[in-house]
Amino acid sequence: MLVLPDSITHSNALACLSSLKQAIAGESTASILIDAAPLSRFDSAALAVLLELRRCALQMGRSFALQSMPPRLADLARLYGIAELLPPKNQA
Repeated sequence: MLVLPDSITHSNALACLSSLKQAIAGESTASILIDAAPLSRFDSAALAVLLELRRCALQMGRSFALQSMPPRLADLARLYGIAELLPPKNQA
């Protein structure tokens, strides 16, 4: 399981993405589970990071799911119409 940092904003999104992509590459599991519980400060860049992580996981033939997505982030994903692309753990 990969754990998100406490903050993903436009100012640190590229660094977070780079680190998390390396972690995905190092995972040997068939599914990539992202724990979003620590994420407390974010903007729309967090969604972009998650979508790119999903794309990377699917490109590697792995499933992708989120655990403990903060309600505000889930609301933002629904607002942008991408909530179905970021499934919770039990729907992966």
